[in-house]
Amino acid sequence: MAINDALICAYAFDGSGRAVALDNRALESWTTDAGWLWIHLDRTKPETELWLRDTAGLEPLAIEALLEEETRPRCVSIGDGLLVILRGVNLNVGADPEDMVSIRVWVDASRVITLRNRRLMAVQDLRDNLEKGDVPASPGALLIDIAAYMIDRMGPVLMDLNETVDELEDQVLEAPGHELRTKLSKNRRQAISLRRFLAPLREVLTRLHTDRTPLFDDMNRNHLREIADRLTRYIEELDSARDRAAITQEELAGRLADEMNKNMYVLSIVAGIFLPLGLLTGLLGINVGGIPGTQNNWAFTIVCVILVGLAVAVLWLFRRFRIL
Repeated sequence: MAINDALICAYAFDGSGRAVALDNRALESWTTDAGWLWIHLDRTKPETELWLRDTAGLEPLAIEALLEEETRPRCVSIGDGLLVILRGVNLNVGADPEDMVSIRVWVDASRVITLRNRRLMAVQDLRDNLEKGDVPASPGALLIDIAAYMIDRMGPVLMDLNETVDELEDQVLEAPGHELRTKLSKNRRQAISLRRFLAPLREVLTRLHTDRTPLFDDMNRNHLREIADRLTRYIEELDSARDRAAITQEELAGRLADEMNKNMYVLSIVAGIFLPLGLLTGLLGINVGGIPGTQNNWAFTIVCVILVGLAVAVLWLFRRFRIL
């Protein structure tokens, strides 16, 4: 059965260091005698499910796992093959990096079948290197290359996240403002979302290099160990960025609270000074008979002098009791 529009790319590897791109027609005529094969499919196309069920010859459990709507990084041995689900940062135009893209991989001795919903830059990196002649020696090595390119793509994203947190820390110390709360919250959410999938991805890589599957030789396991160590460092940087963003957010909240308390203190002082003045002017302004000074031309001046003297007395009392 032809895969038609579901086929993104396919390569045949003859074991001599060459990779030959295949179209639908060449893929139908391929046999295991010609070497091993990598098929990359679009999971959203209906032809993918039909091909997996009717032609691929996989066990039903593996097919269901490859076609799942929601996935998380995991690794399962099924028969003579290995089902691996990985997730990489989303570097598509207009997308958020933390909205991670999954790739589902089936690996056995003669084939690598990969499925994706959205474009994954790591796969494009692998294809570019195949065109340059950098060809993996085995299906297991191709899986390792996909994982390595995915981890490489995470580095710049995590570096940008850490640099953003550094800038926000400086801004909080120099000019704290309410708008920084939103930026800090966004960075914390991004770090949490990334870590949600990177932690199980590390478990997958750890299991791959510790399991004694015949798909990997000792060199492959050493490479997997290095990839897992690099991912561990990235996770530690994520934890650091998340914790620093939380501490910076607390510092910002404290500085904003101090600034608000200072403003409220000034307003309280002003209100305290004008409270007796307002009381006196209010008494003189009531519309009843007997208000003193109504017939005296100097009454207004005298009242102003009394108000100024009262304000000075209140200020002296504030300083006397160290309120001001």
